[in-house]
Amino acid sequence: MAGPRTVIIGAGVVGAALADELSALGRTDITVVDQGDLPATGGSSSHAPGLVFQANASKALTEMARYTVEKFVALRHEGQSCFLQVGGLEVATTPERLAELQRRHGWLTSWRIDARLVDPDECVELHSLLDRDRVLGGLYIPTDGLAKALWAVEAQIEQAKSRGVKFLARHEVLDIVAENGKVTGVVTDHGEIPADVVVCCAGIWGPKVAAMAGMDLPLTPLGHQLAWTGPVPSLEGQDQEAVRPILRHQDADLYYRDRYDTLGIGYYGHRPMPIEAHDLLSVDEAEVMPSVLTFTPEDFAPAWEETQSLLPATTDTKIEEGINGVFSFTTDGMPLLGESPHLSGFWVAEAVWVTHSAGVGRAMAEWLVDGYCSSFDLHECDVNRFESFQLAPEYVLERDCQNFVEVYDILHPLQPMDSPRPLRTSPFYARQQELGAFFLEATGWERPQWYDANQNLLERFTIPQPNDWAARYWSPVVGAEALATRENVAMYDMTALKRLTVTGPGATAFLQRLTTGNVDKSVGSVTYTLLLDIDGGIRSDVTVARLGENHYQVGANGSLDTDWFHRFLPEDGSVQVTDITPGTCCIGLWGPNARAVLGPLTDADLTNDGLKYFRARRLHIGNVPVTAMRLSYVGELGWELYTSADLGLRLWDTIWQAGQQHGIIAAGRGAFNSLRLEKGYRSFGADMTFEHDPYEAGLGFAVRLDKGDFVGREALLRRKESQTRSLACLTIDDATDVVMGKEPVYVDGRPVGYVTSAAYGYTIEKGIAYAWLPAELAVEGRRAEIGYFGRRVRATVTPEPLFDPKMTRLRG
Repeated sequence: MAGPRTVIIGAGVVGAALADELSALGRTDITVVDQGDLPATGGSSSHAPGLVFQANASKALTEMARYTVEKFVALRHEGQSCFLQVGGLEVATTPERLAELQRRHGWLTSWRIDARLVDPDECVELHSLLDRDRVLGGLYIPTDGLAKALWAVEAQIEQAKSRGVKFLARHEVLDIVAENGKVTGVVTDHGEIPADVVVCCAGIWGPKVAAMAGMDLPLTPLGHQLAWTGPVPSLEGQDQEAVRPILRHQDADLYYRDRYDTLGIGYYGHRPMPIEAHDLLSVDEAEVMPSVLTFTPEDFAPAWEETQSLLPATTDTKIEEGINGVFSFTTDGMPLLGESPHLSGFWVAEAVWVTHSAGVGRAMAEWLVDGYCSSFDLHECDVNRFESFQLAPEYVLERDCQNFVEVYDILHPLQPMDSPRPLRTSPFYARQQELGAFFLEATGWERPQWYDANQNLLERFTIPQPNDWAARYWSPVVGAEALATRENVAMYDMTALKRLTVTGPGATAFLQRLTTGNVDKSVGSVTYTLLLDIDGGIRSDVTVARLGENHYQVGANGSLDTDWFHRFLPEDGSVQVTDITPGTCCIGLWGPNARAVLGPLTDADLTNDGLKYFRARRLHIGNVPVTAMRLSYVGELGWELYTSADLGLRLWDTIWQAGQQHGIIAAGRGAFNSLRLEKGYRSFGADMTFEHDPYEAGLGFAVRLDKGDFVGREALLRRKESQTRSLACLTIDDATDVVMGKEPVYVDGRPVGYVTSAAYGYTIEKGIAYAWLPAELAVEGRRAEIGYFGRRVRATVTPEPLFDPKMTRLRG
């Protein structure tokens, strides 16, 4: 037996995939336990309808779905494929949905999945039951289809068994055993199984099992209706299980699949039906199985009425059977993957549907064996991505239920959650409300996108109107605020930025090991640097300010950075990492007149000699002690000004009052995003993620290979020699053609990359889009096109930064 002793909890479609993938990588000391029988354990996999639609806004989920399709097509169960590749068809019955299908086609093109938009006639050719008069068009994905989930489970179990993996049916997990912060075993109703690694793949029971390890899992099991018709006369004689593509009618929250001469109908339009994981019945108590609840026909009535309209042939049959099947939902619609932050060796692979199951199995196997995942970018899936308030039971239930409601909705990329809000507010919130702030939400923070008080700026500035989609959650005031920042001075609320302190006698060595830059500089230095994974991929970009000999403040991107730091803490207690975000706040004061506003408020020397670019110092602004860092994410003279939350309002009022004679404004995130793209400043999570390295992302300047060893250095040296792609700056010819991100990029008519971030540049008077392109195409002057709602937007690869390339304004 090879590798650490591993116990996988759950033998459904995820647990079976993980056992198969992990054993294929050489780990064979694996025991898989499940409370049910095999292969039909009684969980969600046992009743899953099997539809696999690959289209998703998430690149990672799309790629996991593609891997699942490819694996299941090749898997054999009694000589037959575990995947019926009948294709997938999404239809539109409204103009809004038709436009959405164009956007979804763009995602598929970006993520390299073959798909095409089809007219109503071809929709009917593909799916003969459709009413031609109801359909405006469709999106067809030839490689979609039906997963034979239980066949796939059994086939993967058999493959894993052939490598020595042990499967134990009818073993209910009662507890997780740990010692000195590390997992040591799993207690079942048949006794204890020793373990060095435990992976929870318990599906809808995930929260119950995770709680045994002291882990809060933001997952809610919810009932979802699935019904089967009786024989449909027009399908009489169909001797194959499925011949038509799986069908989605998202305007009505419906999907359909063949089953010989009957149809399966899935429905998301009913009320949310949450159930506590602890309230799920046992395998022996459940009438059918624990994941199947009693069908409620009254909830399904609208679905059946709409079905008979869309598929008129169904008027000649009736609903003969149905279930309220239980599936997992999360607060952001993404899986929960990774290791517990508190119990070493306890991992989860939860909230995974059949669609992504084999991909998740592959990802987890690589992570466990290699220490990182090479096949997929998991930054959206890491279970440690949440803030503490996002684990509150009330929050989890409300958000999970809302995600069920919205599962087929057309969602704008800027669309915030409606509730629960407001949750987190900066000390400036009351003043922002007085100024008519339009708030969006960022990790729970209310963050202004623009201020209606600045409507008067439109008398000075002419702002072009973008297309209808880009104009949502937008106002011409956004452009006016950007231009006012460039011309004068503006205040930005930067409180939502994650702030950590790293202190203690080992702080310098700790940060030197984790970052690519040299932070061992004089007190007052600020360093822009990167965190890398062991494979050389970017985990985050951060700023590190040395405020004392053993005291650093880190401007981070989110909870994953905090978790990463904690995993590398030395055991001797010489380093402390503290999240100071809740107790602090920050104002960005930027613009040519920033010094004129701030200078009279302090005795500190704010000249270039007194506080240079990328330097920090403590000073007083009026009565308020602040930490001032001469940084600017918008490309203008100014400072980030940090203080404690109790003095935040005083800081705002002091600066605001002093700025009146200079025409100061408050500006929002919309202006901020435009300004930062004009300067070419990257945004982690959009422009670069775990899969990218610093050199291809244009961040090689943040790497100091000569400083000594750091996490990811050796891998980075190898990657540096084989660059195949590049993050390129594109400018768009037409001012109305503002794109939003994730659109495909074409060169010479063929798709070659995708957009990461985009906005209109009000200073340069052009649209801006950053995009990943093959390195040989990311050259100045290269003409390209961006796919946008079925159109091709003309663009050009342009040298960056687009504004102030000599940095004279920042250093002024």
